[in-house]
Amino acid sequence: MTLVRTLLRSPVVAALTSPHGVDRYLELVNPMWAAREVRARVVSVETETRAGAPVATITLQPTGTWNGHLAGQYVQLGVEIDGARRIRCFSVSSPESGRGDRITITVRANPDGVVSKYLVECARPGTIVHLSQAAGEFTMPEPLPHRLLFISGGSGITPVMSMVRTLLRRGYGGTITFLHYAQSPTRQIFADELAELPPNVHVHLVYPGQGGRFFTPMELSRLVPDYPDVDTWACGPAGLIEKIQAAYDGGDKLRVEYFKTPVFHGTAEGEVTFTKAGATAANTGTSLLEQAEAAGLTPEFGCRMGICFSCTSHKAEGTVRNVLTGEESSLPDEDIRICVSIPVGNCAVDL
Repeated sequence: MTLVRTLLRSPVVAALTSPHGVDRYLELVNPMWAAREVRARVVSVETETRAGAPVATITLQPTGTWNGHLAGQYVQLGVEIDGARRIRCFSVSSPESGRGDRITITVRANPDGVVSKYLVECARPGTIVHLSQAAGEFTMPEPLPHRLLFISGGSGITPVMSMVRTLLRRGYGGTITFLHYAQSPTRQIFADELAELPPNVHVHLVYPGQGGRFFTPMELSRLVPDYPDVDTWACGPAGLIEKIQAAYDGGDKLRVEYFKTPVFHGTAEGEVTFTKAGATAANTGTSLLEQAEAAGLTPEFGCRMGICFSCTSHKAEGTVRNVLTGEESSLPDEDIRICVSIPVGNCAVDL
């Protein structure tokens, strides 16, 4: 199979199958055959919770082109809906994997999420989806420290569970403190598994909607008195992550991943021009993607988190600020991700 894959990836075969590429022809014969692209077949869809927006764990069998993942990483997943490929990013919830291994993603059917609702409500065994290779730096170091602290909120539990499952599979003998925030016990993802974790994993489930206290440094110090000195991973909504970052006050023990981009509003000055549409509107201080949608435009987008690059557009002129890094750029004729770019004053983008 290695020899066949090498031949299929050769420049000669690429030239013969131009402009579509060899993977287009392989897909016609068998969707699970690929030379370079990664696709996956849905093996099962198992409901995790039904309260509120339902959550399901989806087991995927990738093609042999899948390189595996490290615990904590994510994938871009694409599905064909109404003749168009829609792409979203999902953390892998299963333990670290190798080439061609099965993986799982755990998805909440967001009421406004086209892809997440499709996966939870419509995907069936045999459904074919498109995958990227795994990416992301929200991973564990080597060698592992003897104490670990995980803090998660809502669906931010998925990459953390990948880490916990990986550690247990490796036979990790250190101490793990696992603090998770959810709306209620009926919306608790992985509830049965969390209840059966071994004694070296100290699980603390907090439900603020039912009398539980929201995150504070005092609450954290009650559980882990020396938490600033403990290697910590935190994933969840922006509000939770911002509070955790303040508690660690810039310490080097904290690694974070936003479940969604932080809400950020820039100064509402100047005008935004959408050159292709021939429209100009007052700058509202929100992202260019949001402003384009408010103007009635329908630009391409994927994750809305600055990860998948689906929304990359050409900025003709003006200054934009990246909401993830805070960096500003005034370069003319540059490509930007409009979901995480806020105009600073006048700006023109080719939409």
